[in-house]
Amino acid sequence: MLLPSVFTNDFTNDDFFDDFFNAPTRRNYMPSASMKCDVKELDQSYRIDMQLPGYDKDDVEVSVDKGYLTVSASHEENKEDKEDGKYIRKECFTGSCRRSFYVGDAVKGEDISAAFNNGILSLTVPKADALPQNETKQLVHIEG
Repeated sequence: MLLPSVFTNDFTNDDFFDDFFNAPTRRNYMPSASMKCDVKELDQSYRIDMQLPGYDKDDVEVSVDKGYLTVSASHEENKEDKEDGKYIRKECFTGSCRRSFYVGDAVKGEDISAAFNNGILSLTVPKADALPQNETKQLVHIEG
């Protein structure tokens, strides 16, 4: 694979900055893999800590539907840039991402506790062993 000169040690190249700013990037794409999380099994529940850097609590929705816990995050940047100059590269993310976990048909939204603090969404999901079955989508309230 041929890489632009920005990835080499050739700093004598006159086009160094041109190559750097023209290097390919992924725009408007944020796979669920970017929603990194840790899942810990406890005696009566599971603890999920999910990293959502750059998102606010209001950008995040947690729901339970047909046995799946789904975390969705969406962020739109609509502020106008009134400063002089122009962007030659803009990598700040605008878009949405989503990740789902199967938690069982018996888990309801009201059974899950959620908190959002410093870009980390923490969910506590009870084990589905003794809970009654649920078939409708329910939102989960996020504290924080």
